[in-house]
Parts: sequence; structure tokens; C-alpha cells
Amino acid sequence: MFPYAVERFTDEESDVLRRYVTNLDQPVFALVNLPEVVKGALFARYSRSPKSLRRLFLDEFVGELDVRGDAGVDATMGLARAEQLYERVFGEYGDDSVAQLGGVHLACEQASNLLTKVLEWGRLMSYLEQSTRYIAYDARLSTGHYRYYRDPAILDSAHGARYVGEMDRVFDTYGELLAATQAHVAARFPRQPGDSDFVHRQAVRAKALDALRGLLPAASLSNVGIYGTGQGYEHLLLRMRGHPLPEARRYAEMMLDELRKVIPSFLQRVDRPDRGGRWTDYLSTAASATERVVARLFPDLVAPEDGPVAGPGGAPSVELVDFDPEGEDKVLAAICFPEVAVPDAGLLDRVRRLGAEDRRALLAAYVGERENRRHRPGRAFERTGYRFDVVTDYGAFRDLQRHRLLTIEWQPLSPALGYDVPDLVAEAGVGDAYAASMDRSRTLYDDLVDEFPDSAGYAVALGFRIRYAMQMNAREAMHVCELRSSPQGHPSYRWVAQEMHRLIAERAGHRLVAEAMSHVDRGAVGLERLESERRAEARRPRGSETAHA
Repeated sequence: MFPYAVERFTDEESDVLRRYVTNLDQPVFALVNLPEVVKGALFARYSRSPKSLRRLFLDEFVGELDVRGDAGVDATMGLARAEQLYERVFGEYGDDSVAQLGGVHLACEQASNLLTKVLEWGRLMSYLEQSTRYIAYDARLSTGHYRYYRDPAILDSAHGARYVGEMDRVFDTYGELLAATQAHVAARFPRQPGDSDFVHRQAVRAKALDALRGLLPAASLSNVGIYGTGQGYEHLLLRMRGHPLPEARRYAEMMLDELRKVIPSFLQRVDRPDRGGRWTDYLSTAASATERVVARLFPDLVAPEDGPVAGPGGAPSVELVDFDPEGEDKVLAAICFPEVAVPDAGLLDRVRRLGAEDRRALLAAYVGERENRRHRPGRAFERTGYRFDVVTDYGAFRDLQRHRLLTIEWQPLSPALGYDVPDLVAEAGVGDAYAASMDRSRTLYDDLVDEFPDSAGYAVALGFRIRYAMQMNAREAMHVCELRSSPQGHPSYRWVAQEMHRLIAERAGHRLVAEAMSHVDRGAVGLERLESERRAEARRPRGSETAHA
């Protein structure tokens, strides 16, 4: 069974597409023969569009490009010249650094929300993921199916018909509640003088979509644009090949097929039994062994706690579980280190003896005048770090997980930690329907988990909570807290960022470090996307609203 919708194109469209994409009918394909700026613009638009990348390219980009010069190119046949060009060099100088020199833009479409977390694991790659705040999930694919992953093993089992039926009901409910919630938001936040109908409509729609995204199951499909080097893809593919989720293993093979057409020599080791094969075996064997030992040592901690899992059960939480009490001293010493000629240990002792005003003056000089959150101080802030234990809904987790420079580990997705009905949904009068859909999600998961322990997570709605650990240095904490607290952010992760900032100041006692994070926003926001939509409209060419709605 091929669990993906296949797009259809006219002969004329196919003639254009085959010059720039490595296939016309698979959910994974690479972009070739395009300027880097066009690839980047495509991916940027991709994250806010319900269209596939091929359709987006045809509808919104081809008209702006001169494609006549590429008429003789057929990228779907693979690039034999690339193989010949790199074979000799890679064979002679085949260390890891060579594989860092070739990059690929890869479109990964129709990936479940479980798979996107696997795809976005690597630190040294770049990702743009389709946003649930710009795309409504009430429309169906060309196959007539809603946008959720139809796992072949589940569909072929005794649970198949029920899985499809329950998933369809979830998406039916989502569509029904969207209209009511959007009407409520529009009434609660009327259009302000000076705002166009388009700006207000977009901000209202984003808030309604934010409120309802918790209904969507983790099986919901997303499109992910990835840019990475050969080395980055090699590491990702080796990990995916040994992953317990069958979808990840199948997807890895499709990715490798397309990457071979663009950077084949950089990925030779993936297929070699004595290299890639043994590497994948090592990763999967170590993971399985760890799971068995932990289950033996702590059997009472591995299984979810008994108790009610529907409705509000517990609450979201952020705890600072580890920090260095001397972290602020160490940051100050790291600031001084490049300017002096003494060992680090002696410098730290001198810094400890500084008075409060001198400490503040030293940090203020290093931080400087930060006009915006992108003005970030240097690597001295990497001298100390923080580890947070976080419980939020899965929707907030999927946003925070994309911060690649920190360390994030998460526990299995299940309904065990409960959920909340968003206040906005309750105010709109559709809270009972929301809760009923969440209960169906929980029941479907319970029925699947014994037979499909790794795939049962598809049934879990994004509104259910998950526990994860986030560990980061102070420089990355500045980035996370300032970016994720910004007014246009989703309320669920805005609260996480604000709480992290408070704990750094109060629990760790690193008040100077926290003060340096001067662009953390604690203000209350009505329509989170309103200011962003206003700025976007000011930059947008007149008459382009329809194309970008």
C-alpha cells in the first residue's frame, strides 16, 4: 500500500517541473537547477501555504522566472554528472569534511507530526514546517481523504476501519468548530480603525486555528522543507533507518532515493553494510538495550500512572531542575577571559570578589545596547546553562522542539497527562464537542497501543500533554525566551518562555543574566498575529492579498 496522495499535473506543467524537481509523483523530492534565493523563497512561502511545493512553484513562481534556458534539462533522470564529478575527489579525500560541502533543498511532504519530530532532529540542518496557524485542516486531499497519515499496518489490521472512521470524525469536528470559533473571535476582537478587512480576517483566523489545533491528531500531515549538507543527511538517514516508527524507516528510503540523484557520492556510506549498516545497528541496538535496562531497574516508572486521562488532569508546568549556582560568576569571568593574560581559575576567583555595581557594569558593557532581540551578546553566555522539566500540550512541544542548538529529549506521546479545553473554545460554546473529540482520541489510542506501541501515537490529539526536558546555555536561553515570548507567539509556548525567564532570575538567582534578556515580552495579547499582519500588509505589494491568503 502506498499511503500518500499522488499529485497530477498537465503535460505542460510536467515539462516545466521535471527541470527543477527530482520526481513528479513521490512525497519526497529535491530542488535542483534553481537559484538559491528562489529555493529559499519557495521554502519560506511553503510554511504558510496549504499547497504542495510543486503546485506552489507552478502557481506563484514560474511566472516570475525565465525557464526557457532549462528546457533541455530533466532532473527526474538523476544527475550522472554529479556522480562523475565527485567520485574521484570523494574517493581520494573521503573524510567527513568533504561531505559538508554539498547541500540539498529537500521537500518532505505528507509527513505525520510524529515523523516531523524525527526529521527535525539534526542540529546542523535547516527546516521550515507547515504551520497549523495558517492552514486549516478541514479540506481534503485530491484522493478525497483528510490530511492524516494512513498507516498501512494499522489499516490492514482489525482496527483499520475504526481508525479511519474515528480520524474522519475528528476532522469533521474540527471543521464544524472552526466556523463557530472564528465567528466568536471576530465578535470578541472587532476590527480596529485603520486595519483592513484582510488584516483583521487573517489575525482572527490565526487565533481560531491556534485555539483548535489541539483537536488535530499527531497523524495530521505536514510539509517540511529541509536544507542540509551531505553529512547532515547521512546522520539523519542512519538514525531514521533504525527508528522504531515504521513510517520513519520507509520515509528514509524515499529520501535516500532522491538524494542519490543530487549528491550520490556523499551518501555512499549509508548503503555499505560495513559502514552505514553497522552504524544504524549500533544506534538501534543501544536504544533497545537502554529501554530494556531502564524497564528492569524502574518498572514502576516506565508505565504511565493510573488515573483519569480525560479532561483537565494536572496542569502545564515548567521546572528549573538543574543550574550552576556560580553560573553568573562564570559568565562574567568568560567575558573577561579574552581581555586578560591569566588562567581561567584565577580570573574566576577575582570575579567572585567584585561588588554589585562592578558586576553590573561589566555585564552591561558586554551586552551593549540591544535594539532588538537579534542583537545578542557573545559566547561568554555559553559558560553556564539550565535544564528545565516541561509539561505542555503536544502542539507547544512541536514548536519548541525545533530549537536545534539546545538539547531536548521527550517521553512517549500518550493521553496520560490529560488536556485542557482552551478558554476561547469554551467561550465560543463548543467546549463539549471539543472534549468529546479528545475523549475519542484517548479511546482510540488505548485500543491501538498494545498491538502498535510505536504507531498508537498517531491517534493522540495535539492538545494532550507531553513531558520533555530542555537543556540550554544562557545564550540559547536568551534566544528561546525572547523569541517564544513575542506577542505573535502561541499562548501555550509564550507562557513557557516567560516562566523560563522568571526561573532563571528567581530560582537560579542569575538576575543579571535575566536582565540582559531585555526583549522578553510579558504583555497580554488579544489577537496575537495582528501586529505581524499589519507589518506584512505594509510590505505587501498592492493587490497581492488574494494570492497569499
